[in-house]
Amino acid sequence: MNARGLSRPLRYSLVLDPHPDVLPHVAAPVARKNLRLRDAVLSSYHHNEVKFSELTLDTFRMLQCLEWEPSGSFYPSAGGKSGQNGALASSPINHSQDIADPTLPPNPRKAVLYRPSLTHFIAVLATICEELPPDGVLLVYLSASGTTGHTLSLSGSGTGINTAENITRDFQSHTIHSDGTSTSSMSSPSNSPNPSASQKKGDCISYHTGCLQFGNRGSGGLNCIYPSDLIPFTRRPLFIIIESDASEVFKAISGAEKGERAALLLSPNCSFPIGSSDASRHSVGSLFTIFLTAPLQAFCLLLGISGSDIEMDTYKHAESLLSSSLNDWGLKLATSDNVDPVWAQILGDPFLRRFLLRFIFCRAVLTLFVQTYNKEEFHPECMPALPDAVSPRTSASQTAVVQLAKLFHATKRFVFTEAIPLPDHISSGTRS
Repeated sequence: MNARGLSRPLRYSLVLDPHPDVLPHVAAPVARKNLRLRDAVLSSYHHNEVKFSELTLDTFRMLQCLEWEPSGSFYPSAGGKSGQNGALASSPINHSQDIADPTLPPNPRKAVLYRPSLTHFIAVLATICEELPPDGVLLVYLSASGTTGHTLSLSGSGTGINTAENITRDFQSHTIHSDGTSTSSMSSPSNSPNPSASQKKGDCISYHTGCLQFGNRGSGGLNCIYPSDLIPFTRRPLFIIIESDASEVFKAISGAEKGERAALLLSPNCSFPIGSSDASRHSVGSLFTIFLTAPLQAFCLLLGISGSDIEMDTYKHAESLLSSSLNDWGLKLATSDNVDPVWAQILGDPFLRRFLLRFIFCRAVLTLFVQTYNKEEFHPECMPALPDAVSPRTSASQTAVVQLAKLFHATKRFVFTEAIPLPDHISSGTRS
């Protein structure tokens, strides 16, 4: 029996995910506040992306990940029988009954914006921030292509460019007028007398005046969201996730906040192709977002493994190994003496904690993956920095990756910097 169609729910499940009441406690001096996710703004736009109405694949995944999975009477006991697809077989549900689970907290409020104008986006943010409770944090998820500007070359390891300095300079030169228009003293590629000086063939990202494009490029700045557009809202706690080839420009938010330091999870500037053509991105969504919402599925997509290639027991074993690794990382963060308060104050929230731990897994996988090894443009980043105890090259992180790679006959697809011992019970289980 294979694992086609077998996957855990995207929503937070008290059966499969750690119960909020048993999450590791963070010491009070480190976590100055204990924040809870109260609201989320989700916006995604990519040309020719598969969508239903105005709901894209990326937005759908994020939307589901911010919901509680009904539990209690909706699930059998741990000793229940397995269904044909490997999931626990539940008793028939009476759909005439209210399926709301009274044992669960309320879901965070969510605003889904498709191709928003800048004024609409800012209006929504302003309204939510005005209503955000004192212990609340707002999640902002933006997935879109970036605009052009200065360049980052694909050659080498992607180092040697001081992006933060350039973006800060751009902040200083970017003026927002009272009439809502904006100007910049920096010259754009279209105005440059020598385009080749600012853009080279094979570039992965253009930054310096970079932004996210949430509409047709001909609409100018009306559908562009710059990092500076988010700065006024950092008077309240923000948890920002950027999925874009221009994600790096949003690093400039860190250190420029107006009151509360923001937490940022930034996708790689270059996304490793997960299919045989560029169309795969439009049909399956963004790899970084899949890592944050369905990490094991993303791991298999990266390796080119489909559900029909995986034994059901192997997939369930992989889920168990990954859950164990994520919990270990969570414990390391909670007990670390040097975890940044920005991260410490959100570790008690189950949704944000899960995003952060899956980011750590994503970063470890893409750092150790052969085809993206030592290529920083393919690695995600976060601001502020996480403790070294959860860095990709630690023994614990490499062990988490090698255990899964062993299960899927893929150890040679990764570069491990030291010999990682494998438990005796780890065995591969993909179909040959």
